[in-house]
Amino acid sequence: MSEDKKPNSGLKFSPWWITGAVLFMLVALNFMGGSAIEDHSSISVSQFDALLNKGEIQKVIVYNKTKAEAYLTEKAQKSKAHEAVVKDMFGATNKGPHYIFDIGNDEIFQKELAQAVADKKLVSYKFDQKSDWSGYFFNFLPIIILIGVWLYFMRRMSSGGGGAGGGQIFNIGKSRARLFDEKNDVKVTFKDVAGLEGAKEEVQEIVEFLKNPEKYTALGGKIPKGALLVGPPGTGKTLLAKAVAGEAQVPFFSLSGSDFVEMFVGVGASRVRDLFKQAKDKSPSIIFIDEIDAVGRARGKNNFSGSNDERENTLNQLLTEMDGFGTNTHVIVLAATNRADILDKALMRAGRFDRQIYVDLPDIRERKEIFEVHLTPLKKAADLDTEFLAKQTPGFSGADIANVCNEAALIAARHNKTAVDKQDFLDAVDRIVGGLEKKNKIVTAEEKRAIAVHEAGHATVSWMLEHAAPLIKVTIVPRGQSLGAAWYLPEERLIVRPDQMLDEMCATMGGRAAEKVIFDTISTGALSDLEKVTRQARAMVTIFGLNEAIGNITYYDSSGQSEYSFSKPYSEATAVLIDKEISALVEGQYQRAIQLLNDNKDKLIQLADILIEKEVIFKDDLEAIFGKRPFGLTAEENHPIAE
Repeated sequence: MSEDKKPNSGLKFSPWWITGAVLFMLVALNFMGGSAIEDHSSISVSQFDALLNKGEIQKVIVYNKTKAEAYLTEKAQKSKAHEAVVKDMFGATNKGPHYIFDIGNDEIFQKELAQAVADKKLVSYKFDQKSDWSGYFFNFLPIIILIGVWLYFMRRMSSGGGGAGGGQIFNIGKSRARLFDEKNDVKVTFKDVAGLEGAKEEVQEIVEFLKNPEKYTALGGKIPKGALLVGPPGTGKTLLAKAVAGEAQVPFFSLSGSDFVEMFVGVGASRVRDLFKQAKDKSPSIIFIDEIDAVGRARGKNNFSGSNDERENTLNQLLTEMDGFGTNTHVIVLAATNRADILDKALMRAGRFDRQIYVDLPDIRERKEIFEVHLTPLKKAADLDTEFLAKQTPGFSGADIANVCNEAALIAARHNKTAVDKQDFLDAVDRIVGGLEKKNKIVTAEEKRAIAVHEAGHATVSWMLEHAAPLIKVTIVPRGQSLGAAWYLPEERLIVRPDQMLDEMCATMGGRAAEKVIFDTISTGALSDLEKVTRQARAMVTIFGLNEAIGNITYYDSSGQSEYSFSKPYSEATAVLIDKEISALVEGQYQRAIQLLNDNKDKLIQLADILIEKEVIFKDDLEAIFGKRPFGLTAEENHPIAE
């Protein structure tokens, strides 16, 4: 191993260690020394007089007319009576003083010493002055420790775990944006971002402007001041920003919208000012604000206290910095959010965010490209088809696909495989969509048959309907919170017609309808089905205007203004009509499913029996019972791999 790559021990040196060690040693020496003096060296005046009369004292030094130090003669030092004081705490010879005592009256004590010298009982004595600095130090030691601890915590609080504001409590208003080194910190490029062609084209133009501004300014063009990345979670908005940081080769400041907000009034606005000041000093530069909805929410909403709103002050300062007097056009602001509907209109206007780039869920072609990126580090089977995997994952985001690849590798390792194959990816999709398989869950025979009939009902109805998503696999093995599951391969539609939605609702009600047909009773197992079909029916009536009784009216508010409204956008009479139409839609499809199952009751029972026996059935089992679907090419035959 090279010297520049030595393993990190995990411990970091701190100057506070030295301070703590010194304080500990001083305290320890004080107590140890004090205990030694108290136990052996301290004597009374009468004990000193006895030693003096025996001629065992050689000299005496009196300090500050209060304390006296006595030194033994060489002969006395050899006596067993004094063996406790002739050695120090480390076992070496103690050269003195050997005894310490309080003298009492200094004049009387001085006469006594003078008489002892005259009688040749004492060699010499001396009166002197001495400052006891150690006593003063240990008296003030608690105060010193408290001040040190206070300074330490103030430095930690002001640093906030990093950023430009570290070091002093007065720097709390400094920006916490992280400045990326464009040459070393960011290794992501546009090659690492699969799919997102339209979004990449937009941000690549910004990068190109920073690299070659003359190409655009020669024609009178101006660099965009900002670009807002909007889209569902996991579609790659932050990854796209990382690619911009890696490609632009200019200073790149990155932070989250919540980094502006603080409990102290005025701190958010101060951090915005400091952020743009740093960016202008290093211009041309890029600022990336992730989850900008934390600070960019529309003003004047949800502020019932009537007090000063720190978040609004921060937003006002951000608006001013992005497009106000004295702003610098060489600072580009990138931002990302999945809640664009709640952002302030002033923030969304041209001149602040000139471009709004929608990053949508990937289609089948983009999913294939994303799989190819995430499969690169895996040891995969040679015959693994990425197009097959893309068809298995409709509606998956880039983050979901990354999770599928990682989960497939873990499953392959769990089974001691040397490469990740197709079955591992299918198991990974099942694990992510349905949850963890619970083979040890206790299910009675009666419950197992009810689950099998329920899932067979879904399979039968969806097979009989033209626009229902083709069913690929049915299982009664419990996964997650569900007791059984049916896997479909939904067709990726851009627009949906009423007959398609009604067929999907009918297939969803097939489980409860099968329980009614076979057992003449229903159970609580259809909760998720009821939730799904009610949501679809409500959308048809109140959002998409697909109901004749309500007409071509929608009560959907894409601006988000009705989020904080306490009133409905329709009258009570309309509310009653909406409830009636939703119920009629659901009940109509429920009766339709019952009719389909009554017409194919023997096949339904046959399918349920096979499901009880095998626990998992596939498309081939359905074809053996029902025959080919009578609707020409199915979605699965156009995309011949199932989920």
